[in-house]
Amino acid sequence: MRGMPVTGDDATAPCRPRAYTAGVHPTPVSIRPRTAADLPRLVDVLAAQQPTTGYPVRWPLPFPVEEFLVRPTEVAAWVAVDDGDRPLGHVAVLDVAPGWDADGWTAGTGIPAGSLAVVGVLFVDPTLTGRGVGTALLSTAVEHVRGQGRAPVLDVVSESTRAVALYERHGWRVVGRARPPWLPADRDPLLLMALGEPVPSPR
Repeated sequence: MRGMPVTGDDATAPCRPRAYTAGVHPTPVSIRPRTAADLPRLVDVLAAQQPTTGYPVRWPLPFPVEEFLVRPTEVAAWVAVDDGDRPLGHVAVLDVAPGWDADGWTAGTGIPAGSLAVVGVLFVDPTLTGRGVGTALLSTAVEHVRGQGRAPVLDVVSESTRAVALYERHGWRVVGRARPPWLPADRDPLLLMALGEPVPSPR
């Protein structure tokens, strides 16, 4: 089933997400839930964008790429598709599992891990960088998280300046830093980010 356009006053018109690259027109996309049939195309898109974005940090992955895309803690996942229903990008919402990231987000926001949800596995076809596809996917995931009454969090590689800038434009803020076991020693710590104001500490 095709997804509904993400933005626009005319419900019959394709989505035209905001583009952040000057002089570049946004790419019309629809957002729909990911299906198993999307995985082969998403594996190709992930591989194509990795040399430019550095995401995932470990590449090639030491396990099947499909396991990177579909995770045990996944709550929901979506793809951005063109008029031919061809996946152009991906995002997922995941539960916060116990570990270094959960500790960092909880300490940085003052919110229990059970009231947080991770926006992750966000990537876009590299030929469409700056055309608003990532923004459309990010907005879809955030809306889902907030609809569950939870606060959105994410982690991002410090050197991914384009991704960090995208998140900051949308109101995300750094609440901590972490160095997971798989991060190479010569890389800067991951940034732990959250959307929204922290819960005030008890007095």
